Amino acid sequence: MRFLIFSDGTGGAPSSTSLEMLTKARGLGECEVFFVGAGSDDAWAALGAHGASTVHHLDPGDALPAAAAAAALEGLAGEFDAVLFGLGYTDRDVAGRLAARIDRPVISNAVDFDASGSFSVVNEILGGTTQVVTTYTADSPHLVVVRPKSFVAEPGDEDAPDVVAVDPPDVGAAGSATVMERHTEEATGPKLEEAAIIVSGGRGLGEPEKFEMMNELAGLLGAAVGATRAIVDAGWVPYSYQVGQTGKTVRPAVYIACGISGAMQHLVGMKDSDTIIAINKDEEAPIFGVADLGVVGDVHDVVPKLIEALKSRSR
Repeated sequence: MRFLIFSDGTGGAPSSTSLEMLTKARGLGECEVFFVGAGSDDAWAALGAHGASTVHHLDPGDALPAAAAAAALEGLAGEFDAVLFGLGYTDRDVAGRLAARIDRPVISNAVDFDASGSFSVVNEILGGTTQVVTTYTADSPHLVVVRPKSFVAEPGDEDAPDVVAVDPPDVGAAGSATVMERHTEEATGPKLEEAAIIVSGGRGLGEPEKFEMMNELAGLLGAAVGATRAIVDAGWVPYSYQVGQTGKTVRPAVYIACGISGAMQHLVGMKDSDTIIAINKDEEAPIFGVADLGVVGDVHDVVPKLIEALKSRSR
């Protein structure tokens, strides 16, 4: 089976989700990548190490890439059995445009796919409580949008891929929008999506000022900081902190949930963490249903004591 994996480059590097999809797909067949962005030798090396034999490189410059990428993919996608996208903004934009161009359905939010027989994908519905297996009956290429952290990105053979330049096609007015400015959010500590430890706060903290406990605890642990949608919507922290169905999907070694009740929409984004530690004064809170270690207690009592204990160990 032949796979084409879409990768939206940021800062010259491939998206983490594209490396995860490559790791899965290389065990099922031949893999090539459609890379959008400036690119770099390091990017090609990373894609090759994760299973790409060929990289089709489209550099849109300052133009918004989706229209040109979908037009370029229209002529290329027919050579493959499946085209895989991540859940990034550009990925989803291109997937929808390509589906319209080639008249094929898209299955979104997939957590697994299989090519041992007819090509099928696995989705989670009802907040991740139920899995659905869908088998494609239409002609290839099959279009799939894959949820981040569904697979672990693992490099294999470090073979350099062939890099083929793709000329941006003329898409008329659809490609006329350009990027005027770029802003990079300042952040300290590990990225939320890549962190081995995450300290996450919820509405149980009570007020915005109390969220500082999360920052302090995370700093002592070398962790990233996350949050629930409720406190993001309340304006306590930026959207970039949000973990859950409409935020980021994470899979750290340790996830510490502080004052989080465990709404279904939040659990979807973190339930696959290796070890989940929950602190909540409500012993009936749903978060304890997925926790490996539960602390029934007031977060305002438990977390300060945990911070003090960590500080005393470092003295």
